[in-house]
Amino acid sequence: MPELSRRAFLAGAPSLGAALALGGCVATPPPAEPMPAQAALFVPGPADNLANPNYTLMYAAVPGDRFPIPAVDLSRIDPAFLRAEVYFPTPEPPGTIVIDPHAHYLYYILGGGRAIRYGVGVGREGFSWSGIATINSKQEWPDWYPPKEMLDRQPELLARMHQLQSGLGVPGGPGNPLGARALYLWQNGKDTLYRIHGTVEPWTIGTSVSSGCIRMINQDAIDLYNRTPVGTQVVVLGSAIG
Repeated sequence: MPELSRRAFLAGAPSLGAALALGGCVATPPPAEPMPAQAALFVPGPADNLANPNYTLMYAAVPGDRFPIPAVDLSRIDPAFLRAEVYFPTPEPPGTIVIDPHAHYLYYILGGGRAIRYGVGVGREGFSWSGIATINSKQEWPDWYPPKEMLDRQPELLARMHQLQSGLGVPGGPGNPLGARALYLWQNGKDTLYRIHGTVEPWTIGTSVSSGCIRMINQDAIDLYNRTPVGTQVVVLGSAIG
C-alpha cells in the first residue's frame, strides 16, 4: 500500500466548511434490507488480516449495555469490511483516526506501520467531504438532532421527532440512527455536524448511503469509542489516494 499523505485531501470532495450545509447523519430513506446471503466460512488471509480475529466472538451480542445490542449477522456483511489489524504505513502519529471514504475504511493508527481497520458507511454522492477535524466530545446512545436542511429534504422525519433537552430530535436507543456510540467532529472551534457513529443498519457498511457521517457496526463503534479520547485528530482523505 503506498504511503498516504495529506496531499490526498480535498481531491474530488468538498471541504468540511463547504459541506456544513449538507450535514446530518441518516440514510435517506433507509435502504431495504438485502435478502440474507448464503453463509460462508471466511478464513482471513495474512495479507489483509494480520490479527486473525474470531469474528463470531467479536460481533456477538453485547451484554450489560444501556440498551440491547444484538449479534451481527455476518452473512450479510462483506468480510472485507470486518474489523482487522492490518499493515498501514502512514506519517500520522499513533492514536490518529484516518478515514478513506473511497475504500469505505476507517483506520485507527497503532504505529509501527500498523492500524486497526474498520469497515464504514460514508456519504452518498453530494454528501462526501474531506479534511482534518478533532473529536470534541463522545456520547453513549446519543440523541439525534437532524439539522433543518435535512428536515427540509426529508419532512417525513418529523413524525419521529420528540422535544428533547436540546430541541427537536430522536432520543438515544435501539431505533436511533446514531446507534450505540457517537464521536462528534469539530473544526476551528465549530461543530461540523458530522459524526462517527454506530448504526442500526449494519448491512450498509461498505456502501455510500449516509448524509455525510461515518457509520460503523455498533460493536466496532464501541471498540473505537473505547480507544479514542476527546481531542483525537481525524483525517478524512479525498477521493484520490496516493
